[in-house]
This record gives sequence, structure tokens and C-alpha cells, in this order.
Amino acid sequence: MRLDKWLKVSRLIKRRTVAQMACGQGRVFVNDRPAKAGLELKVGDKVHLELGSRAVTVMVRSVPDSAVPAQSAASLYEVTEEIRRPPEVLEWLPEDP
Repeated sequence: MRLDKWLKVSRLIKRRTVAQMACGQGRVFVNDRPAKAGLELKVGDKVHLELGSRAVTVMVRSVPDSAVPAQSAASLYEVTEEIRRPPEVLEWLPEDP
């Protein structure tokens, strides 16, 4: 299954177009290499996502042939690391005296 489709089916990213954009912007890594949306995923691959203030690393446990029910979407991967960063301070705001 293609990486962008797997990200959508696994519910890590809500829409496939967003998954394609994330891959195109270099925010998705598979086995520590930047990945394109069309990459074929295999069981055992390590997927790392950097989205906003959140970074998640998961291990692929299953690659289904088609969509899966929402209840079993989390069974497609195993979270190995999750980092939540504080939102970045907006640089254009003036500093308080």
C-alpha cells in the first residue's frame, strides 16, 4: 500500500491529500529517510511524522488491502515515540516591556 494511503487508513492523518502534502514537504520519514507519497510500505517499516507541534514515530504492524474500520485502525501500527512540543512563539508579536 502507498504511504499516503496507509497514513489515511491508519488515521494518523485525516485526509490523503494532507498526507501527500506532508510527504512533499519532507515531514514524513520511512526508515530514517525522507519518503515520497508513493512509497510502498512493508510490515516492520519505521514511519516518523512531524506535524505542527507533534512528532510521532510508529512501527508498521499491518498493511491492509483496503480501508479498515475506525476501531481497528490503531492495530495497524505501534507507537514507539511521541513528542509534543509547546507551540512556537509568534515572532511578529511585540515583546512585553
